[in-house]
Amino acid sequence: MALLTVVDHPAVAHRLVELRDADTEPDRFRTVLQEISTLLAFVALGDLACSPVTVSTPLAAAPGRRVSEAALLVPVLRAGLGMVPGVQYVIPRTQVAHLGMRRDEQTLDAVTYLDGLPSDLSGRRVVVLDPMLATGGSLTEACRLIRSRGAARVQVLCLVASRPGVEAFGRAHPEVPVTAAALDDTLNERGYIVPGLGDAGDRLFGPPPR
Repeated sequence: MALLTVVDHPAVAHRLVELRDADTEPDRFRTVLQEISTLLAFVALGDLACSPVTVSTPLAAAPGRRVSEAALLVPVLRAGLGMVPGVQYVIPRTQVAHLGMRRDEQTLDAVTYLDGLPSDLSGRRVVVLDPMLATGGSLTEACRLIRSRGAARVQVLCLVASRPGVEAFGRAHPEVPVTAAALDDTLNERGYIVPGLGDAGDRLFGPPPR
């Protein structure tokens, strides 16, 4: 099993019900997905590096801390794009690198079609964003690419994970922590999480043009 944290909080549970609901419209789905992403990031990124500072209030000087670490956000396209604004709401210093991956519908293997990662990630904290950890194939390949370029720390944020996917991902990357809003038990024959919430990309952006 991967280093999995399922965020058990009423604010997350309330929004997750709305995301799962098949009647939730795309505009509302986008908003709620961003809100849950904010809550997940708040939990997962509590150890961001900070530097001590002193600021002048209207009355006196006050000690404080400012975030000094810039996290590289890697949304797995398409659906990971929907999580970026919510995470950026929490983290004051970010960069974004896109990673395009699709699933081969016959083999269920991950196929990379866009690699926007920097060639050298030495010393960087990388946060991979993908709403659904289904079979684990896409995230396994994404983290392999990231680690091969020297990232100092890699972590994953997702909305819904499947138990089989988490187990597969954990075998490949036992040291990479995963923070999720829910853990579902099964996958269907097409590799979709059940009960899940459907295809997150389609629910965010509509079906791909034919």
